Order: sequence, then C-alpha cells, then structure tokens
Amino acid sequence: MTIAQTLLPEFDQEMATTRRLLERVPTEKGPWKPHPKSFALGHLAQLVAWMPGWIANTLRETTLDLATAPKYSFETTETLLKMFDDNVRASREALLASKDVEYAVTWSLKHGNRVLFAAPRGTVVRTHINHLIHHRGQLSVYLRLNDVPLPPIYGPTADESM
Repeated sequence: MTIAQTLLPEFDQEMATTRRLLERVPTEKGPWKPHPKSFALGHLAQLVAWMPGWIANTLRETTLDLATAPKYSFETTETLLKMFDDNVRASREALLASKDVEYAVTWSLKHGNRVLFAAPRGTVVRTHINHLIHHRGQLSVYLRLNDVPLPPIYGPTADESM
C-alpha cells in the first residue's frame, strides 16, 4: 500500500465533514468575532476553504511563500464552497499522482526569504490535515455561538443525529 493510499480514506472523510460545516457559514456574519482578539468568522471560513489546497502545494512544490499568498477577504458561502471544492479536487489529484519517494523531500513554509518551518513532505501533509481539523473545530464553536445548527462531525451533535 502506498503512502497516498493510506492517506486518501482519512482525507476523503475529513474533507466531506469539513464541507458540511462550511456549508453552514452565514455569509452575513463574516465580520463577526467571538472576542476582539479573535479571527473574524468569514476569515476563519476562508482559511478552512484554502487549507486543503496546501496539500496540493506541498506535493507539487517545495515551498509556500506567505508573502505572496492571497490576503483575507469576506466572501459569500457559495464562493467559499467553490474554493474549498477546487482545493479538495486539486489535493486529491496530487495525492493520487504522488510517489512514496516524494514524501521524503523537504518542504518549507516561508515568508519572503525567512523560512518559518521545514519538514519532509510526508510530515507536512499530515500536519496540514491536522491543522485543518483544528480550524474546523474553531469554526464549529463560532457557528454554535451564532446559533447555527451543527452537522454530525465524528458522531451526532445536539442539533442533528447521524
């Protein structure tokens, strides 16, 4: 079994779960924050929509430069879903095309000339999935605080059973 074959079932499950949550983001609540120091709901949702694309970048490139990355904006839920779907599709294709030997190649997160983080691609892909799950958890709290019913994630919620 290849590394990609071991990652794909989890990737597919986590992306489907994430999409169900992202579908519930109320466009009109984009600027809302639970605390002045917190990220805005719309920016958190945009981050969640972008993050699957990081896996494609990791498998196809050796760096991601945050200095040239797009900046946050407030987008409609429909736009975020399209962005998410495009990123999931690109990452799934990159996973399917990947070879085990490529997972040992070093990948770096940079800001201009400064390296913020560097690790083998295999580690980075797992980190991206975990990082997405973390922010999806934040998103579920933001939605709960806005009285948005939550879909099942790893089991039933107080709003919906499986």
